[in-house]
Amino acid sequence: MYVGQVVPVFGDADVVRIALAAALGLFLGLEREWSHKSAGIRTFSLVSLLAAVFTILDREVLLGLGGVLVIVQGILLAVPGIRDEETGLSLTTSVSMLVAYGVGALVADGLVLEGITVTVLSSLLLVLKRELHSFAWGLTREELRSATEFAILAFVIYPLLPARAYEVGVSGQSMSVEPRVIWLMVVTVAAIGIVNYAVVQTYGGRGIAVTGFFGGLASSTAVVGAMLDHVKQRPAASSYAVAAILLADAAMALRNLLITIAFTFEVGILLGAALPLGAVILGSVLVASYVADWGEQVEMQLDSPFSMRNALTFGGMFLLVIVAGGLAKATFGTLGFYVTAVLTGLVSSAGATTTAVILYRGGSLSGEAAVVAILLATGASIVVKAALTASSPNRSFAVRVAITSTVVVMAAVVATVVTVL
Repeated sequence: MYVGQVVPVFGDADVVRIALAAALGLFLGLEREWSHKSAGIRTFSLVSLLAAVFTILDREVLLGLGGVLVIVQGILLAVPGIRDEETGLSLTTSVSMLVAYGVGALVADGLVLEGITVTVLSSLLLVLKRELHSFAWGLTREELRSATEFAILAFVIYPLLPARAYEVGVSGQSMSVEPRVIWLMVVTVAAIGIVNYAVVQTYGGRGIAVTGFFGGLASSTAVVGAMLDHVKQRPAASSYAVAAILLADAAMALRNLLITIAFTFEVGILLGAALPLGAVILGSVLVASYVADWGEQVEMQLDSPFSMRNALTFGGMFLLVIVAGGLAKATFGTLGFYVTAVLTGLVSSAGATTTAVILYRGGSLSGEAAVVAILLATGASIVVKAALTASSPNRSFAVRVAITSTVVVMAAVVATVVTVL
């Protein structure tokens, strides 16, 4: 060290991590202190500090020994509960101390974001004790079964699927199929269905508007799967399901418009897409407000929050769409980028929009061509959702979706013509 050199004490990485570990431990112990438990903010902060020190010293033996000591201390704190007939054995504080120890080790090892995430999630679990207990105790057997089935779909099967594409040959043509992408759609359908169930149980028919729009921001195609299941359980509510699909179209168009504007701001905004996409958004909302009476109080009791059979059926239909799109692309590849945009839009209009924007930013695609591709992908997404509803045994529902979707597409076509002229 040179003479006169200032040592950046507060800028030292280890010092910062030790301080952060202590702060996170204190935050974890805050709820335990407020609940008047045997271990509070001081104990939790010291536990995190202990883990941070042992991690920085890089002594695995000390780190393991410290973990054992925390476990033993937690057991000693929990043992008195065995003799308490009112409270019984409570391990929450004991396990929380072990979590605090793990947070200190994570932060000291440089995994700061992971440590903060664990702290925030753990604190939420502690603070929401009553709400979580009320939710769990209020579940019916059918709801519990649905939650278990969804957990199997999302946390067991999905991670086991290969994260790569496979070449599949059909009729002499080959196409790329990604099992995880297809299964992710199944999981998304299931998740939207469960959220839809919870919101509808709370707000009735108007709850479908919420799940339709916000579900559409995530995956407008997946909303169709949830609505197919919804109409199958409650045919009388088909008008609300039609409105939900239209609101999903509005959300999808809004998402594409935001992508178009946000990523072309520096190189020249594609204003040509604004009016047609705006027509889709406005037209979908207006038609949705017309087909369903949102002011009416409707009792809408669903039998089940989630049907694995319906989700798997929708996943199979989604796979057929991908295969059909791949065959069409292989057969009509000479038609160029527009055909590709339409076929991509059958699966993901956001993917097609992003591709067009990237090519436009790189200079490989003109602004006019990019706008046309984005509009074609958006229109294809609306059409494919209407086509997917054809599998519904409720023919009236399928026809109404087809008619209202046609109205929205025609509004976009008129807006496109006005823009070009």
